[in-house]
Amino acid sequence: MNSNTAIPITENKMKNTLSIPWLRLFVHFLGLLPMAELLYKFIVDQLTVNPIQFIEQFFGRAALNLLVVTMAVTPIVSITSLKKLSKHRRALGLYTFLYFALHFTTFAVLDYGLNFRQIYLLTIQKPFILLGTLAGLMLIALAFTSFKTWMKRLGKNWARLHKLVYVIGGLAVFHYALAVKGSLSTLSGNIVRPLIMGGLVIILLVLRIPAVKSRVISLRNRILELFSPTLKPSITK
Repeated sequence: MNSNTAIPITENKMKNTLSIPWLRLFVHFLGLLPMAELLYKFIVDQLTVNPIQFIEQFFGRAALNLLVVTMAVTPIVSITSLKKLSKHRRALGLYTFLYFALHFTTFAVLDYGLNFRQIYLLTIQKPFILLGTLAGLMLIALAFTSFKTWMKRLGKNWARLHKLVYVIGGLAVFHYALAVKGSLSTLSGNIVRPLIMGGLVIILLVLRIPAVKSRVISLRNRILELFSPTLKPSITK
């Protein structure tokens, strides 16, 4: 066996390794990891002196983290040509929705006792709650239309609707930045993590721009040809 045929076999092995069930297990591991972490903190009594606030913020961070991971799937597929990753985007999105639902439930039920008048007043008085509410409503729409039945019903509009994930990402980052009371103008407060998450969302959005995406795919194909001239360039988009 010559060196030219060895590399395609290696790439095929890599794709097989990342296929079901290992990739599916990894996706569910990522989705359930925050829940396991919270359970551990509960067992060892690390929920701080204000456990309701801690749990509420914990679920919010988990939702944002998984939202960014979900948004990263398409750019990763473009860069690596590992199409099987796309099959797990919905699972990641539903985990994102799960943690958002837990975040909101903790806020509405445990923190404010389903006092809808007070929740309404807070929503119109505090910008970060309004931003979070808008992001949450959009996320609900994406979660409920993520199934194949809705894909068939909506047709081309389904893809347009689900591009709202980038709007949700931006709103969620601003919600988080304002919630932790950070200030970009004075560089004070807890701004490091919101800046990192915001930077990631911007990078992922840029990678979705058709011209940038085409350049990334072209670069990937040139690299594959460089390492193995016998590999047929992929045109995955």
